[in-house]
Amino acid sequence: MKVVVSGGTGVIGRAAVRALVDAGHDVDVLARSAANTEVIRRLGADPVSADLFDRESLARIYSGADVAINLATEVPVGYAAAWPTAWRHNDQLRTRAVSNVVAAARASGVRRIIQESASFVYADAGDAWISERDPIEITPATEPVAVGESHVQEYAGGFRAGVLLRFGCILGDDPLTKFWLRAAATGRPVGIGSPDAWTHLVHTDDLGTAVLAALHAPSGVYNVGAAPVRRTELVEGFAKAVGSDEGGYLGPVLRRLAGGRIEPMTRSLRISSDHFSAQTGWQPSRPAFDPAWFDAALEAQPVR
Repeated sequence: MKVVVSGGTGVIGRAAVRALVDAGHDVDVLARSAANTEVIRRLGADPVSADLFDRESLARIYSGADVAINLATEVPVGYAAAWPTAWRHNDQLRTRAVSNVVAAARASGVRRIIQESASFVYADAGDAWISERDPIEITPATEPVAVGESHVQEYAGGFRAGVLLRFGCILGDDPLTKFWLRAAATGRPVGIGSPDAWTHLVHTDDLGTAVLAALHAPSGVYNVGAAPVRRTELVEGFAKAVGSDEGGYLGPVLRRLAGGRIEPMTRSLRISSDHFSAQTGWQPSRPAFDPAWFDAALEAQPVR
């Protein structure tokens, strides 16, 4: 297929571009800097110039494409996520940018959009399992994600397909994982919310194959991740990975300062990805969390 990717140099994007190129697809990637251009070429794809906030430029690069894949995000790393202002650009990417992608794809006759989304939009369900049929909870923190999803859902229909991938929290060889490993190594807290709550994770090794599988998924929303794990096991995994006795949790002061922005990260989300597997055949290569998930990050950046 002829595929155009935006956000192709980020954590999800690099994995996706590698998988798409390896599968033999013709891949163009939106580039906005010389450094990104070099990264894209090393991945085996072709850089193209456009702006996610300029519909005409997007329509130009979508001309003749079969699929538009939007993976553009700018998620704050570490404790910066506690400050609402740190999310402004990411919110714009999930609202205005997605709206532009959908409008440009429609104008150019693109038949399929694949849009990155996040599973923390679900309402806290305690110990109950969560599927794509369960309700989401809209707050100022989750509204941008929901708005982006609504644009893609409105696009789908007739000959057009809209696929939304609700990824779990990404762990593996990525900047956020490295931040939390450094925090754990220096005794700083890495846990958010209740130790007994469930959390939904996905390893960086499984991002690219999920996007590749979405090329053939029917329109709809799909959860993408490994088996859910209790937050206490995750925090213990960080501690074990850095040789610490135990891990801590963010205190009430920081949670209060963060306000509603941090609330979705405290929800208990026992999420199933079975629907995506059933529809596409995708299976995670890292199906269950363990401290070995951190091996690549620790090898690239030792914390002790």
